[in-house]
Amino acid sequence: MTSIATFGAGCFWGTEQAFRQLTGVTHTSVGYMGGHFENPCYLDVLSRITGHAEVAQISYDPAVISYETLLATFWQIHDPTSFHRQGADRGEQYRSVIFYHTDEQRQWAHQSKQSMASHYPKPIVTEIVAASAYWLATEEHQQYFEKKTARKLL
Repeated sequence: MTSIATFGAGCFWGTEQAFRQLTGVTHTSVGYMGGHFENPCYLDVLSRITGHAEVAQISYDPAVISYETLLATFWQIHDPTSFHRQGADRGEQYRSVIFYHTDEQRQWAHQSKQSMASHYPKPIVTEIVAASAYWLATEEHQQYFEKKTARKLL
């Protein structure tokens, strides 16, 4: 049985890549969540008119990897104290956000955020909100870094 987790931690390419490395993650994809625009494309989201975050959606086997481990990875791969910005990427689409799919995920996310607060010199700005419609990004964005590496090898 697989479960779903959805995280926004800056550019979705790097977020997806980090989770793909974990044993127990069975599938990943990138897309958009948390906005008010039906079926947005990359340019819609980039224009900052949709309210969506770039996200990685993770399918995982909870018998192999826990949601808590996924949360630990989420905190490690980005700066959760940076409001609407990760590195050079700026805008609400790059916000730090945990989209929970179950009440148990919501509880774990809040506990995890609270326990991580002492690890940062500034307040954590990560949003924790209920998952909403997930809009899959186009194929060119899926497993982007793996495709980029494969092209270099050709």
